[in-house]
Amino acid sequence: MPVVLVDAGPLVALLDRSDADHRRCRATLSALRDPLATVWPVITEAMYVLGRVSWHAQDALWEFLAHVTLLPLGEDDFGRMRALMEKYRSVPMDLADAALVAVAERERIPLRRPQGRRRSGSARVRFWPRK
Repeated sequence: MPVVLVDAGPLVALLDRSDADHRRCRATLSALRDPLATVWPVITEAMYVLGRVSWHAQDALWEFLAHVTLLPLGEDDFGRMRALMEKYRSVPMDLADAALVAVAERERIPLRRPQGRRRSGSARVRFWPRK
C-alpha cells in the first residue's frame, strides 16, 4: 500500500496557523488519498519547533499522530543514515531527513523532492510520493 512520507516542515505548517505554508499544507492534506507515514526523528523535530509556538500546537501534533503511521528505524538503518548525512553535509541533511530517506530506500517508497524552503539556515526538504 502506498504511503506519503512527511517531514517536520509540513507537519509544523499544518498545525501552526501563522506558518506561511499553513493553507497550502491543509489543502494538500485534504487532497491526499494515501495514508501519511513518518519516523520518530521527524516528530521530535516538529515537537521542538511547535514548542516555540505553544503547548496547544504540540498537543495538536499528539492528536494528529493518531492519523500517521510511524515507520520503525532499526540499527540496520543507522549506517545508511550516517552515510547520507555525511554525503549531504554541505546542505546539510539533518537526522530526520536522513531517517526518511533511509526508510524510503528500505521500504522502496519512491521519493521526489519539491522545492524546499530554508529555515534556520538549513535546507528544508519535503518528501511526497512520485506520481
